[in-house]
Amino acid sequence: MSEKIKKEIQTILAEKIGAITVENIAPVGGGCINETAKITTNQGLFFAKRNNAKQYPKMLEAEAKGLQLLKDTSEIKTPEVIAQKIINNTQYLILECIESRGMSKNFWNDFGKSLAKLHRHSAEKFGLDHPNYIGSLSQSNCQHSSWNEFFILERLEPQIKMAIDSKQINQSANQRFHKLFSQLETIFPIEKPSLLHGDLWNGNYLIGSKGEPCIIDPAVYFGHREMDMGMTKLFGGFTSEFYQSYNEEFSLEKDWQERTGICNLYPLMVHVNLFGGGYAMQVDSILRQF
Repeated sequence: MSEKIKKEIQTILAEKIGAITVENIAPVGGGCINETAKITTNQGLFFAKRNNAKQYPKMLEAEAKGLQLLKDTSEIKTPEVIAQKIINNTQYLILECIESRGMSKNFWNDFGKSLAKLHRHSAEKFGLDHPNYIGSLSQSNCQHSSWNEFFILERLEPQIKMAIDSKQINQSANQRFHKLFSQLETIFPIEKPSLLHGDLWNGNYLIGSKGEPCIIDPAVYFGHREMDMGMTKLFGGFTSEFYQSYNEEFSLEKDWQERTGICNLYPLMVHVNLFGGGYAMQVDSILRQF
């Protein structure tokens, strides 16, 4: 990163911490939306994200709010939010730097139990009091009393419209979606809204400095907890011990695994709209099952 960026990061840190010297900025790979870096200072290590504030308005502000919402439950580790600021047309998010160590012996057991405890945090309605993002797409969180209504209006329909407009899916798939909508009342078990990570695939957890689970890059909202559980199945990477310990803490309703396809229609449609390719075929395969 340039000397200009170094000065901007130092300014942001100084406003929050006081006198501080940024000694080194080392780019970290892996992201397709943000530039990320490990920041070495005379007061320790930090992690920084930056992107274009006009292209992704309030993205990092929403991420900071989401991380704080998760952290305030005290159920599972998240990186501490140090600062969030926009300078000119660049938005920054400065976080605690998680120095990963070896996985603890009880990692998956602790992860399952911690997520179950997180899901016990509830709200009166499904949704959230502000929008945020999933990947680089905006995510509406308008609140609804019904999960099925929220799932249709705030999750699936915006993605369906986007995909039809870009010709990623056709009207036949649209018709299958609407046939599914008429069946949702008989598919999802009735539960209270749960606080969700919202994007819980295997790239969004870390091993903390004590070998503990740490979740990052949230797309939080209060929703049906099977949405988080379904996404853990989408790209693999979670062990049977994780699911066993989750169920010991907060048992899932019968046949929850049979509903993961329905839950994953949302992240799959996000992938359709971001990447195209074979994701539309995965969506169509799920729809045809119902």
